[in-house]
Amino acid sequence: MKFRYHKFPLPERSEYFGLSVLRPIIPVTIVAGSRELHYEALIDSGADFCIFDAEIGEYLGLPVRAGFREEFGGIQERGGAEAFLHSVVLHIGGVPYTTTVGFSYDIASHGVGLLGQKGFFDLFIVTFDLEKEEIALQEHHRQ
Repeated sequence: MKFRYHKFPLPERSEYFGLSVLRPIIPVTIVAGSRELHYEALIDSGADFCIFDAEIGEYLGLPVRAGFREEFGGIQERGGAEAFLHSVVLHIGGVPYTTTVGFSYDIASHGVGLLGQKGFFDLFIVTFDLEKEEIALQEHHRQ
């Protein structure tokens, strides 16, 4: 399946980027029980696992803090952020995939989710083609 990069206009022209930046953001639907949410997520090969704002987990009716606790960090200096892992169904390109994602109270709200190594890259072979502004996902064979 293929997706287009999202093009984000910059407030003013950048000598390096020009008028916009491209990001590999794709639409997903997150399902837990009988509730679902259409959302956007950044494909991030540097993320160890999939992570979304905790408010999304709450909206889906999950007892967020009851999930398996996992600490994580990133490019920020402060460490010790925590996520709570839950099994959900991610619909990607209309196809359902049962996977584990983290929900965190320690990330910026109103952003996009992250699709990382565990929970996404272990499901797909991902090809980024910046020149064509296209992302291709090829499903790993299901066991």
